[in-house]
Amino acid sequence: MTRTAPPLVADERATYTALLDYLRATIEMKVDGLRDDDATRAVLPSKLTTAAGVVKHVLWMEHHWFEVVLAGRESRAPYTMEDPDADWRVEEDETLAGLLDGYRQQCEISRRLLPEDLDRVVPFRGDRTVSARWVLAHVIEETARHAGHLDVVRELLDGTTGD
Repeated sequence: MTRTAPPLVADERATYTALLDYLRATIEMKVDGLRDDDATRAVLPSKLTTAAGVVKHVLWMEHHWFEVVLAGRESRAPYTMEDPDADWRVEEDETLAGLLDGYRQQCEISRRLLPEDLDRVVPFRGDRTVSARWVLAHVIEETARHAGHLDVVRELLDGTTGD
């Protein structure tokens, strides 16, 4: 898998969508070559912060912000009020390869749902609104943060470091 550096000069939409795609590729790069037993092994105090758990979480994070918030679709996410961490918990029948495939598919859906007009505003949490620009910026921020988590998890798992 190759990452393409975002352009240093481009319009706002091209800059930020390229940056997000770079970070999405970083998520994939950070888990490349991990076996399922390592991908689900907890190396931090939080037993949910595994390499596979991070991939599962970013998959459902993208789903929430692009499909649920921007497109107004019903949530398919596994978390509930009773189990708010289900988007981090890797089930026995889930594999890293399957989660990565789901993440790639979700990213394609997200790309299609991001409106051309970043000023587009949608209802948010009842009485508020949120712009597509804010959603895009937030997903960039969250993806970058979780790529950082994967830096730490991967180094603790097998010593692999790098950008």
